[in-house]
Amino acid sequence: MAEKIRRDQGRFREIVRGTVRKNLKKYISRGEMIGQQGKKQVRIPMPQIDIPNFRFGQREQGGVGQGEGEEGQPLSPGEEGDGPGGGKAGKDPSEHELDVEVELEELAQILGEELELPKILPKGQRRIRAASDKYTGIARIGPESLRHFRRTYREALKRQIASGVYDPQRPMVIPFKEDLRYRSWKEDVQPQSNAVIVYMMDVSGSMGEEQKEIVRIESFWIDAWLRSQYKGIESRYIIHDADAREVDRETFFRTKESGGTLISSAYRLCLQILTKDYPADEWNIYPFHFSDGDNWSPDDTRKCLKLLEDELLPRANVFCYGQVYSPYGSGRFLKDLRGHFDDHETLILSEIRNRDAIIGSIKDFLGKGK
Repeated sequence: MAEKIRRDQGRFREIVRGTVRKNLKKYISRGEMIGQQGKKQVRIPMPQIDIPNFRFGQREQGGVGQGEGEEGQPLSPGEEGDGPGGGKAGKDPSEHELDVEVELEELAQILGEELELPKILPKGQRRIRAASDKYTGIARIGPESLRHFRRTYREALKRQIASGVYDPQRPMVIPFKEDLRYRSWKEDVQPQSNAVIVYMMDVSGSMGEEQKEIVRIESFWIDAWLRSQYKGIESRYIIHDADAREVDRETFFRTKESGGTLISSAYRLCLQILTKDYPADEWNIYPFHFSDGDNWSPDDTRKCLKLLEDELLPRANVFCYGQVYSPYGSGRFLKDLRGHFDDHETLILSEIRNRDAIIGSIKDFLGKGK
């Protein structure tokens, strides 16, 4: 019975996986997987799957075999309008929506398969080291669960042959206490590759709620993929208009500020954070900047280009700039970046015109596997 349940669970997981894969673009563009995000799982609605279930009623409250009527009398439906089952027939389908919990790691795997994202090769190693137990030798004492059968048998056989009691015609080998051998282990300490993501978002007056929602959705999927590639991820959040400040995740996604735009303020703060907390030779660094590209002045844009060229690009695995379309923004900053860097291998640029463009933008950013 337990094996049958496991098989059924496995089939159900394949159905869920197939449904997520089939509707991945819809889920990404609408953000349906984000609202109920937990620590390791996401609850997603799946209207395509209908799961049968039993509903238990109260005892002695009527039902088949109870109440008025004779044995063998057929059961007939009630008259129109009688009881909860009454009423006229309808033409609209019922809503069968099931919330299914999916592991974030599995979501990232589906995302990587669908977008054909390459596995990332981390650079550098963090100073913190991860410890794991590794079996490396044999000991005379230990728990029975680690008894080494072959070594124990060999010791018993050697003892019997040496003492002259071994009979090849009746090869019975019985180990004594002194013959017992056990696996031994030592703690294996390995450097652990970690990464930091620095999210920067323009919150000036031209970035409306729709633009911020696009940033939120794309950031969720970027997080999911990068966390599947590293043992540990740290995230830092910067918002900026004419000035920049570091905030927590909730503020990053919910802030409703306005004002002018000085992009260089965000880049300077990002550089301060990286210089203080994340040495480039020990951390894999992923800055992501989202804006509508409407910077205040050409002079500030020149400051941004210098900060990128001299400081940020040499530190980063990749520096990703996503320009979200806004009817109020000029979009000039993307053109300036393209004109100055001309396909720089560390700088990745992406234009996000609407929600449907999110999936293509993720592939732009992560498709090189750096």
